[in-house]
Amino acid sequence: MVEITEHAFHFRGADGHNVAAWRWSKPVPPRVVLQVAHGMGEHALRYKPKLETLMDAGVVVYANDHRGHGATAPTPAQYGDFGESGFPALASDMSLLTVQARKENPGLPIVLLGHSMGSFAAQLYAVEHSDLIDGLVISGSSALDLVITVLPADPDAPALDAFNGAFQPARTPFDWLSRDNAEVDAYIADPMCGFSVTPASMQSMVVALLPTATPEAVAKIRKDLPVYFFSGDKDPVGGPALSFLAVLVERYKARGLKVSSDFYKDGRHEMLNETNRAEVVANLGRFIESVIP
Repeated sequence: MVEITEHAFHFRGADGHNVAAWRWSKPVPPRVVLQVAHGMGEHALRYKPKLETLMDAGVVVYANDHRGHGATAPTPAQYGDFGESGFPALASDMSLLTVQARKENPGLPIVLLGHSMGSFAAQLYAVEHSDLIDGLVISGSSALDLVITVLPADPDAPALDAFNGAFQPARTPFDWLSRDNAEVDAYIADPMCGFSVTPASMQSMVVALLPTATPEAVAKIRKDLPVYFFSGDKDPVGGPALSFLAVLVERYKARGLKVSSDFYKDGRHEMLNETNRAEVVANLGRFIESVIP
């Protein structure tokens, strides 16, 4: 298999914050850009191997580490801290990366993939910047106004710990991520994974996102934007039997958006790291193909 070409770089957020980012591709004719927004307590580099088969088909991948995560956090002591600009800065950073990707790949469609926390940032992005992209993918997501009802009442309690309850007796605190033990163990062993955001950062996330649940906010999303949801049906972020996620899907359908979805039986939170990940990536690839003119 041909090796991935990697370009690591930094860009400045609207407030001057230094954001770490990457571009991955294969030496084949580029056909489409996929921009990735990672989840809470992880980082962008985890997506590089998972998306390699898409790169073989001409997908150019861009991804950044969010504030308080990975190489964008000034030090590990600041993991989980979005900083003074709070959660809205994540969506702003993503829009700036989209603009850069557009300049570097003129004429190519751009699809934004948001996973978990990144999917919530993508929901905010869609309200504010849907004109910048040609397709939206939502992974491991939910209606935030519903999922916050099952998070710990104690603001100092780690938010991620609440999701392992359905998988007791659990082998690890992160069994909710995947049925693949090797993937769970790799996550635990990764020093840039496994943390929750600070109480102040979580509050900024809630304050920024709750207004996006209103019909008036959803109406700001470009009506011709194709949206693809995928999730495991055992993903606790989606709510019991994905009931919270279903509310989000219906909000987008009510807007008149072209919505498609794949929900995988017994799948957990990280479908790109699940035991059936080849199927998941193939279906993602089909959606990406559908937005290429």
